[in-house]
Amino acid sequence: MIKLRFKKKNLKKRYFRLKAFNKCPQKSGVCTKVFLKTPKKPNSALRRLVKAKLCNEKRLIAHIPGEGHKLMKFSQILCRGCRVRDTPGIKYRVIRGAYGYALRGIAIRVKGRSKYGTKQSLKMDKLKKRKRKFNFTYDK
Repeated sequence: MIKLRFKKKNLKKRYFRLKAFNKCPQKSGVCTKVFLKTPKKPNSALRRLVKAKLCNEKRLIAHIPGEGHKLMKFSQILCRGCRVRDTPGIKYRVIRGAYGYALRGIAIRVKGRSKYGTKQSLKMDKLKKRKRKFNFTYDK
């Protein structure tokens, strides 16, 4: 009886580009500075950024999504990995609505609520009930 031996292929190690997170999905931290920066050439605006010190003693610069915030020095934040395309060098984003009053969710949002930490409003509940009332199903 002949035994066949197969060589194991040398698989490349997966490159993890978010080195500040140590292979974790999110990390908490404390703000050290809140500032503004302009984006790359075709776009023009002021991007809200925050310098933060994470719980594992690493420092990073993160983007604050959405409109308005009340972040200050020593505010507690939760960061996730996400590239901001028009602002070079920024690979992290702050999660809204995770900690306290300083960066709560945007109340006006109806679409894309999960990205901006918005809870489902009473207005949305009424719209859903109205839709349920008029959606009939017919059995054949």
